[in-house]
This record gives sequence, structure tokens and C-alpha cells, in this order.
Amino acid sequence: MNKKVVVGMSGGVDSSVAAWLLKEQGYDVIGVTMQIWQDEEQQQLEENGGCCGLSAVDDARRVAEKLDIPYYVMNFKQEFKCHVMDYFVEEYLQGHTPNPCIACNRYVKWEALLKRSLEIGADYIATGHYARIDKLPNGRFAIRNSVTAAKDQTYALYNLTQEQLAHTLMPVGEFPKDEIRRMAEAAGLPVAHKPDSQEICFVPDNDYASFIERQAGERVPRPGNFVTKEGKVLGQHKGITHYTIGQRRGLNLPMGNRVFVTQIRPDTNEVVIGENEDIFTSEVLCDRVNYMAVEDLTEPRRVLAKIRYNHRGDYCTLHKQPDGRVLCVFEEKVRAATPGQAVVFYEGEYVLGGGTIVK
Repeated sequence: MNKKVVVGMSGGVDSSVAAWLLKEQGYDVIGVTMQIWQDEEQQQLEENGGCCGLSAVDDARRVAEKLDIPYYVMNFKQEFKCHVMDYFVEEYLQGHTPNPCIACNRYVKWEALLKRSLEIGADYIATGHYARIDKLPNGRFAIRNSVTAAKDQTYALYNLTQEQLAHTLMPVGEFPKDEIRRMAEAAGLPVAHKPDSQEICFVPDNDYASFIERQAGERVPRPGNFVTKEGKVLGQHKGITHYTIGQRRGLNLPMGNRVFVTQIRPDTNEVVIGENEDIFTSEVLCDRVNYMAVEDLTEPRRVLAKIRYNHRGDYCTLHKQPDGRVLCVFEEKVRAATPGQAVVFYEGEYVLGGGTIVK
């Protein structure tokens, strides 16, 4: 009997080709689009599109019809609001810069979808991510870089659990993007030339601050002071949710030289301003660590670490702290390590693990 796989279909070319590839490989494929958008007006949903809007459902349904596979829309609004949108707002209110895609992957696309898929008798879930999954000689599952560095999405997947990885397929990670589009065209999929979505799906206009203001209501941070690290007041900021570490644009400070946000202090409602060299550091501390290729960190370990999605990676040594947090000591200083973002550890092509940057 064929293994059954639920493919998370966003209406884009990558997840559509994932479904096609798995069907070609003999799997019993079911297409599912996750309805995660909140209850907006129909027109707003149409405009928002992205991986959550009505256009995603229309496109995914057309692909499923072409592939002759069952197709369903499953409601995950509650999980998405709790684990992604509320988390996003809370992190900004604490002066952090969150990564909602990582939270969505861990708690919605995997935890919630996998649970529901196993309940309906599926053996696996699958996505269109540019990454691969291997079982290592030590018996653990690990995310492996995709064959194409240009589209590699392993950074956003570091937080998946062993149970989740054991029940996941990622067929797209074996191919470069142009090859995926060629396959889609050859298979006659109607989304072969659909452009990739770029922005955060629930903030389609990229105006994070306005979104947070609408969600946070009376808790929205008020304007406060721009200060130097010594405490000298330089001017007024618009509210801490408008800023992130390393930011240079939009400060409107007549300093005569280029200055940057070096720290955000929610307790005193201050945004600290400094020079470029002030945002470089050789030590990054992280918590909420998820180990993937290894069960735990038993001794200092040299790895390549990425401190943001588009960071090429730098070498550091990991030191596990008594409280479970991990101190990453970099061989060369890294720029703008930002609380709330992930630091992801790589050994060769594999994700060793990762955590959330504290400082």
C-alpha cells in the first residue's frame, strides 16, 4: 500500500511541484492549504494574496485538479494568531525583532498540520521548502542545505523536532529554482510562472509598526528619547516598535555623521544610538536552544553560525552555559546581532541546532 502524504500547498510553484514530484514517486498525495488569515473583509483577503489569501486557495485548487489529487482547506486561524501574530507583537513590545516564519514553521506548518495529518491517516507531511532531511549515522534526523545556496531555507527550519522531521518530506530541496519552474511548466501546472511571495504574509504592506499599533491597542509604546550609551539625550523617537538593531534610515537625527541603533531599552523607552563599530560583537548569547543533529552540547564545539536569514555565516565556538543557554564566541566580529532573531549552527551541510538571540 502506498504511503500517504499531506502536502502543504500555498498556491506557489514550489509546493505545487512538491506535490507533483511526490505523486510521480508513487505516494498517495493529498493537497491541503492552511487557512491562517484572520477574519478580514473579502476584498482585503483578495488584495493580500501571499501564502495565506484567497488567491492561494484558488491556485492550489487548480493545481490539485491538474494533478488529480484530493484537496482540502484546513482552518488553522487560532494556532496562527496565537503562535505567530501574537508572538510577533509581544516580541516587538519587548524591544526584540522577531522571526515569524520560524514560529509559523515550528508551531503551525509542522506541529498543527502534522498532528491533523496523522489523525487522518497520513504517514508524512511535505512542503516546498528548499532544504533536505537526512537520517544521520547517530540515528538523529537533521535538516541539510538544499542543492542551491541561492534559495536555501534551512535557517528558518532549525527549530523542528525529531518527531516532526521523521514525518516530513522536502522533495524540492534536491533541485535549483529554475529547474523547479521547468518541471512545473512541463507538468502543465498553472502556477509555473507565479512570482515568489516576499513579505511577511500578515503584514503585506511591510508596515510593521502600524500593524503592531492596531494589534496592541493601549499597549503601543509611546515616543521616547534617543540617547547615547552614556545617556545623553539626542532627540525623540516615534516608539520602540519602529526600530531594530543596526538601523540607520529613518532616525532623523542631525548628527553630521552616520549613526545606528545599537540597543533598544523597553524598560526606559529609550533607543540607544551609536557608531557603526558599536554594533559589532564577538559574543552572542542565545536561549530556547533546539538541538537537531546532536542530542545535546557536551563540550565546546566549533560551527558555522548564521545570525540572520541572509547572513553568509561566520565561524564561532559554542559554549553551553549552566542555565542551558549557549554562548557563541565568534572568530571575527559579527554585525548587528539582534535580540529576537535566530542564530543557527551548521556543521558541514547539516543544521546542528539553533536558538533565539538574547544579546
